[in-house]
This record gives sequence, structure tokens and C-alpha cells, in this order.
Amino acid sequence: MARLRGRVGGGLILDAEGIVKFAAGDPRTLERLRYAWQRNGNVVTAATALAEVLRGGPHDAKVHRVLSRITVVPIDKALGRAAGELLGRAGLSGHRCTIDALLAAVALGQPRPVVLLTSDPDDLARLTEEPGRPRAERIAVLRV
Repeated sequence: MARLRGRVGGGLILDAEGIVKFAAGDPRTLERLRYAWQRNGNVVTAATALAEVLRGGPHDAKVHRVLSRITVVPIDKALGRAAGELLGRAGLSGHRCTIDALLAAVALGQPRPVVLLTSDPDDLARLTEEPGRPRAERIAVLRV
């Protein structure tokens, strides 16, 4: 948790695994969420994460409760274009990386500071890399 302190206030971004862990009541994830909310941070995900976590069955109820407490950013033409450019800059491709790039584009559009909780920190760190930005303002990518 030490790496998270002092970083949240602008946004806490969740990938699909972050949503699943929130829905399951994972203590570490819940601690990070509480900390973000105490600092008046926004908890956000991309609409594409819904396709990864919803299956149309009774298990979706917990996920829907989570989704009612966070902001789900719709994917539009501008975010799609930004995600494609992120993939090109990072030298990544494929469906899995495309979903990561859409989440990265959402994260990059959030007020700073931003912490991104993900099960794929390597690719998301590459996709959210901002070498021209001061370190304190860069997105912190943490394993969920």
C-alpha cells in the first residue's frame, strides 16, 4: 500500500481483474478503493472491461453492484483512435493489447494523479508511458 499513498486524488483506474477483485471483496483492492474515495478520487474503468467481466448470469449481480459505484467511460471514436496510436507507439498489437490500450487511453485522460490497478502491469506501463511528463504526474501502474 505504501506505493499508493499520496498518489490517488485524481483517479483510480480498474481493469477487468480490478473489477472482479472489488466484486469479490478482495481486502487489498478494497483498501485502495477506500483510500481513493477518502481523497475524493474518481474510480474509473473503460466500457470495454464490461465485456470481460459480464456473462449474463447470476454471478453478474456482484459486478453490477461494483459498476454502480464507479464511472464507466464509454469508448468513442476519439478514444479508439488514441488507443490505436498508443499501440503503434508501444509496438504492440492483438486483441488483448487493444483492450489494454483502450483502458490506457481512458487512464491518460483522467485528472492527475492517476493509479491504474491491473493484472497486466507490463503492457499497461508501456501504453501509459509519458517520458515528457514530470514523474510525479505520470500514471502509477500497480498489479491488482
